[in-house]
This record gives sequence, structure tokens and C-alpha cells, in this order.
Amino acid sequence: MSDQKPGLTYAQAGVDIDAGNALVDRIKPAAKSTSRPGVASGLGGFGALFDLKAAGYDDPVLVAATDGVGTKLRIAIDTGLLDTVGIDLVAMCVNDLVCQGAEPLFFLDYFATGKLSVDEGARVIEGIAEGCRQSGAALIGGETAEMPGMYAKGDFDLAGFAVGAMERGTALPDGVAEDDVLLGLASKGVHSNGYSLVRRIVEREGLAWDAPAPFGDGPLGEALLAPTKVYVRSCLGAIRTGGVHALAHITGGGLTENLPRVLPDGLGAEIDLDTWSLPPVLDWLIGAANMDEAEALKTFNCGIGMILVVEPSRAMALTEALTGAGESVAQIGRITAGDGVRYSGRLR
Repeated sequence: MSDQKPGLTYAQAGVDIDAGNALVDRIKPAAKSTSRPGVASGLGGFGALFDLKAAGYDDPVLVAATDGVGTKLRIAIDTGLLDTVGIDLVAMCVNDLVCQGAEPLFFLDYFATGKLSVDEGARVIEGIAEGCRQSGAALIGGETAEMPGMYAKGDFDLAGFAVGAMERGTALPDGVAEDDVLLGLASKGVHSNGYSLVRRIVEREGLAWDAPAPFGDGPLGEALLAPTKVYVRSCLGAIRTGGVHALAHITGGGLTENLPRVLPDGLGAEIDLDTWSLPPVLDWLIGAANMDEAEALKTFNCGIGMILVVEPSRAMALTEALTGAGESVAQIGRITAGDGVRYSGRLR
């Protein structure tokens, strides 16, 4: 009598290689739609090639950024609304690149799940492709990891990696000086930070994701999944116009923590909170949480997703250029002697 154990396959262990291959085939058109000068290979190889000379660079310096979407994914998973979190993933990376003065060139994603659904994976990655199209970056590769036992049923996680370039000697920040003007670009809402608090607020209010949003039309979950704004094209245009000394992407830490990251020692900023209005979603969240103003300003973007530090004589021309590129622009303050960010007025 044989005691030989039956054979096992990778599929029986919970990993479906055929599903992974099907996903790659499904997303090839989306990836191809992001192609740009410099792309030198397609999906499926062991690595992705990019030709900087073909992209138009003479003496390039590379800039890299990586990020995720955070617990905003929990809302996407719980609601089944998966089509825009990919835009968030790209935006969180490429908006950081442009703050260095770099043009995003290409993007890679990492999608990890316990059990791969080709349809759900494709919806997420097609959102990533949309974010790449908005930023001018090519989606040239990525990794889909099926890891049974690592994630609960239906759960997944995302990470993104963006690489950009600039000509040597053009890096930002550069030349920030006292009396430089702060131009604030409006956000689309919460973007992709503070969602652990957002979820706690919604839970404390006793609201379901399919409940009407208290601050506008449509279901609450859908409203909270409004994707992060991609500022790349408008900000690159502003940089090329001239007079931009620095950019600050307003993410975790809000205005209070992010603006000082681009200021030299001995310089701070004054911001007038009366120069713009809170988006309705943030007005509701801050009110429902009974947050004081200082806490709100270092938690959420409070309606300003990107700040440009610009030469005073160029402020009007840059405002017009940014407005022409589709941004809502407010002159929100100036650079001063000192440290940190000081506020006047009030959030409203």
C-alpha cells in the first residue's frame, strides 16, 4: 500500500498563473495608450527600456518618486468603485516629481492581492493608465502579485514608482527669497491623505458608503473617492514660463508641514486663509470631526493641492498661464523672514 501524497500544483496553492497572463493581455491596450517619445519596449519583458535621448534630453538628471494610495483603498474595495484609485496612485508620485522641476517620463505599478480577479485588476490598472495619460508619463511596466494568505478576500494594495528627468542645473527649489508670492492651486477635495481619519469620521456619524453625501449630490463613498488632481502639465508650463522658484505638493501634513520643505533656512511663509474657500467635502469633514483650525491645516490640504513660490514680478503672468491651463489659482500669501508657516484669516 503506497503512502505517497498526491501531487500539488501552484493553482491548488491559490496562485493562478493563467489569470495573471490574462490580466497582462487585458491591460496591454491601456499601457500602449500611454506611449510617449523615449519608450523603447513593451510589456512582458524582464525589464522596461526608456531612451532619454529619444525623449529630447541632452544632459539629463533623473528624479524618482514612489508612493501609494493609503487607506482610501479601503473605501474603494468596500464600495467596489475601483476605476479611479489608479489615478490617485499616479498623481501622488508625479505631483512630487514636478516639485523637483522634473518632467515625468515613465511609471511602474505594483498590484498585490490574495486572489486575482482579472476584471477588478484591469479596472485598477486602466485607472493607472488614465493617470499616466493626464501626466504625460508612459506606463511601461509593473508587477501583479497574487499572494494567498497575505490579504483578506477581496483586498489588495497598490504602490507606484515614477521616474522623471530634467536638464542638469534646472532643479527646484532654486532662488526662493523674501517677498516671493505664493500661488495656491485648488484641490479636488481630500485627494489621497487623511483617509484613516475620514473613515473614522464617517463611522462616528453612522453613515454608510451608499448614503447620500451630506455635502453634495451622489453617494458618500463615490464622493470621497474623487481622484487626486494631477498638476503636472500646468506646473511644467509654469516652470517653462519662468519665475517659479519652488513648488510644494500639499499631501500628508497639510500646508503647515509641506510648504517649509521647499524653503531655505531663515525663511518662512505668511498665508491668508481668507483668499480661498474650503471645498464642501473638507468643510463637512472638519466640522463633523470638530477639528480646530491648526489641526485641520496639518491634516488635510484644506482646498490647496499645490503651492507655487514665484517671483513677485511674474505672479500675474503665471496666474494667467495657470488659469489658462485649467487651474483655479489664488494668491494666498508670501515668503517672509523667520521659520514655519503663519496664518491670518480663517478657513471657511
